[in-house]
Amino acid sequence: MSRRDKFHDAVRHALEKEGWTITHDPLPLKIGTLKLEVDLGAEKLIGAEKDNQKIAVEVKSFLRTSKITDFYQAFGQFFPYKVALGQLEPDRILYLAVPDSIYEALFGEVLITSLLEQYPMKLIVYIADAEEIQIWID
Repeated sequence: MSRRDKFHDAVRHALEKEGWTITHDPLPLKIGTLKLEVDLGAEKLIGAEKDNQKIAVEVKSFLRTSKITDFYQAFGQFFPYKVALGQLEPDRILYLAVPDSIYEALFGEVLITSLLEQYPMKLIVYIADAEEIQIWID
């Protein structure tokens, strides 16, 4: 099992506060001979439909000196997970969880916004200290 990000538990608790049930910590994906692990798998019952919404969440803390290097790693990790989930669990939606301060400082940059226009990623912006989700970006 790979090392957890510093804010892994904060994101887990934030999801639980919003009514999500954590089903996997981590969520294992075996595709071909590769074994991957997304940080969290969660489900939530959707109202009268009595249907479960399923998500996978890759948590990133962005603690390196170079935030763009952290972004490169997160970006490069996200898409293989997305493809694997599409093949193994097509009903599960993948999100990248990022701290609110990083979202505000980095995700408004021209390069990042251009990348996200060409390669969309669903995001969860979280407040680590409060263990809260600030915004879901679909």
